[in-house]
Amino acid sequence: MVAFYVTGDEHGEWAVLQVSGELDLVTSPVLRQRVHDVVAEGRHSLVLDLSEVLFCDSSGVGVLIASRRLIRSCQGSLRLILPAQGAVDGSHVNRVLGALGVRRLFEVYPDLDAAVDDGTEPLSA
Repeated sequence: MVAFYVTGDEHGEWAVLQVSGELDLVTSPVLRQRVHDVVAEGRHSLVLDLSEVLFCDSSGVGVLIASRRLIRSCQGSLRLILPAQGAVDGSHVNRVLGALGVRRLFEVYPDLDAAVDDGTEPLSA
């Protein structure tokens, strides 16, 4: 069994949640709650660092889409970190989002520095 963690940090105006492990039916409620907690604290600029997520199923994708909807309802910004290269030919989450046709919904960055820099353009879908 792979351990699942969500840890939080702040980088200027950005709240950052680092996610590691498998994002699935069992673990996705944990991420959903952490995103809700960040928004309840009044933070509407959120980076989800998914570079250490090894697996993501449809419930994980559902949490990402719901998080996008929640942040947008607050006129905030959601950015994802999905490195183009990594463990095995890039991010598993990036491949899943692309296969489902929802990758274009998200602003994706290769690393934390790029994600919190308002001058950096997101990666193309």
